[in-house]
Amino acid sequence: MNEITEKAFAKLNISLDVLSKREDGYHDLCMVMQTVSLCDEIRITLLDGEKISAFTNVGFIPGDERNLAVKAAKIFFSEASLPLSGMRIDITKSIPVGAGLAGGSADAGAVLRALNRAFGEPLKRDGMIAAAEKVGSDVAFCTVGGTMLAEGRGERMTPLKPMPGCSYVIVMPDFSISTPELFRKIDGKKLRCHPDTAGLIAAIEKNDLTGISRRMYNVFEDVGDRRMRTVTEIKNRLLDCGALGAVMTGTGSAVFGIFIDEKTAADTAAALKKEYRLAVTAENVPKLIS
Repeated sequence: MNEITEKAFAKLNISLDVLSKREDGYHDLCMVMQTVSLCDEIRITLLDGEKISAFTNVGFIPGDERNLAVKAAKIFFSEASLPLSGMRIDITKSIPVGAGLAGGSADAGAVLRALNRAFGEPLKRDGMIAAAEKVGSDVAFCTVGGTMLAEGRGERMTPLKPMPGCSYVIVMPDFSISTPELFRKIDGKKLRCHPDTAGLIAAIEKNDLTGISRRMYNVFEDVGDRRMRTVTEIKNRLLDCGALGAVMTGTGSAVFGIFIDEKTAADTAAALKKEYRLAVTAENVPKLIS
């Protein structure tokens, strides 16, 4: 098998809480996350030698180890105790960069899954998670997927009951937001509110989509950044169009709303696509590895 394909699915933060800054400079987080159908397409071509490089349809994305997909490939062979194999990784991006949708982490997770399958699954679930943690903070979740409570840097994961069936409308304005920049801002601010994570998990257990939507919350919306005015504007547009709830995902700038009705979601995305850089619908994706 010289060519392998895999989908790299985006993630949404149903809620995101920042608990504290750690001594190692990272932050302790508490997040409820969901894999959704918006995805990049990954094609891996195995080559002679040991060179690994990535190519994308987005010009500014690097093709060397700064690309998490390349880093993931190298870590896979090390963790699986296999000799390094050369490869070309072609990534067709549909997940926008700098949106809080974990596009780079999703690509890395897809590479780990694809290579593990191609080489006879030398890594079991725990081994895949360990490899993913060495690549980056969101990569473990993006490798496993589904509905998950993620704590610590995101590496401590507790599977939750799958989210109830619904449609998402994901909207991104014309700007991206730097994750390190937003973390610096939140370090200097006393947070007024925190998500009701326990209540959110209880609502998921009850398949209570209304209860889930009422508890969606992201503390990064409170940092006082002027760009959050646009985030609020998009949230209000989604709610006006019939969303049960709306929230920013990750450190932004993408915002999503939860809809019960698929047609209403599609009509909303079509209308907002005329005003914003991205407006697409997506569905829940179940866990990706057992």
